[in-house]
Amino acid sequence: MPKQFSLARRSILFALMLATLSGCNMVVMAPSGDIAAQQRDLIVVSTILMLVIIVPVIFLTLFFAWRYRQSNRAATYDPEWHHSTGLEVIIWSAPLAIIIALGAITWVSTHKLDPYRPLDRIDAARPVTDAVKPITVEVVALDWKWLFFYPDYGIATVNEMAAPVDVPINFKLTASSVMNSFYVPALAGMIYTMPGMETKLHAVINKAGEYEGLSSNYSGDGFSHMRFKFHGLDQAGFDAWIARVKQNGTALNRDAYLKLEKPSSKEPVRYYASVDDGLYDAVLNMCVREGQMCMKEMMHIDMMGGAGKESHENKAKLQHDNRHAEEAAPAATFPETGNPARSEEPAEGIEERQEEPATMNHDAHQSH
Repeated sequence: MPKQFSLARRSILFALMLATLSGCNMVVMAPSGDIAAQQRDLIVVSTILMLVIIVPVIFLTLFFAWRYRQSNRAATYDPEWHHSTGLEVIIWSAPLAIIIALGAITWVSTHKLDPYRPLDRIDAARPVTDAVKPITVEVVALDWKWLFFYPDYGIATVNEMAAPVDVPINFKLTASSVMNSFYVPALAGMIYTMPGMETKLHAVINKAGEYEGLSSNYSGDGFSHMRFKFHGLDQAGFDAWIARVKQNGTALNRDAYLKLEKPSSKEPVRYYASVDDGLYDAVLNMCVREGQMCMKEMMHIDMMGGAGKESHENKAKLQHDNRHAEEAAPAATFPETGNPARSEEPAEGIEERQEEPATMNHDAHQSH
């Protein structure tokens, strides 16, 4: 009876394990974009090459443990054996060959899959020609949402983006405050976004569908909800999506952006039918707010040798991140005494001390 119970329990655990695996999202190993597909192939080839060594080593380890066990009297016992040239050649040449192959693949793939490198093909059978015009998408990682600019169409969206199938996408990415990481597993590998800096990513989607995009770099309270939908559409569907954004969207000016920039999570999808000229450039250079000095102006001053005596006037212009200026910091606490930190009032329940004479302080210092 106990054996039957144990067998039933193992069968249930095995069934639960299969059910869990069936629910796994294998999008990384079954992508819909050419760049992600090449990265998938790199993972597969690298794994196979490493298994060429790992599998025989595991097998031989188990075989030797069984073959030369203490109870096997038929096994050859040779305590004087210490060297075999043939065995040494096999042991060292096979891993060396694998390392050389992995090194060559890594070298080629590092350059071929460089996110800054413009695409030279749509997929394995179709190269990029002059007739194919790529689209540009400017991405801003906010706290905790994604803002997408489409400069070719004069629109912007929040937590939703779309692209036509088989059309190269040129991403330009930055962040408003802290570092994040832009990642659409079905499209391409992740790329970091940083404030005051611009990173680039080139990709293409080859299959129509709705895909998940997310931030893969922890960035605070709302990080787990920092997700968006990526729509791969045919050209007619993409044109209809652009028309829908223009029809249902509002205007995104600098004031609207400053409100959007404030930290929030679980933001709904938003459409903007028009965008102020140069807004993305202002976000990139951290000078959206009126009176701020742009990063490019600051770098120009540094290149010219500094601002000299006039630099003290730039203090107010260099205060970039004041998202929490009008509210208490999220982690602000009060001391156990009940009075705010650095308060001039004496602590509750503690009598105010009188200053000791200077001579006493001096004598105490001498004694120490």
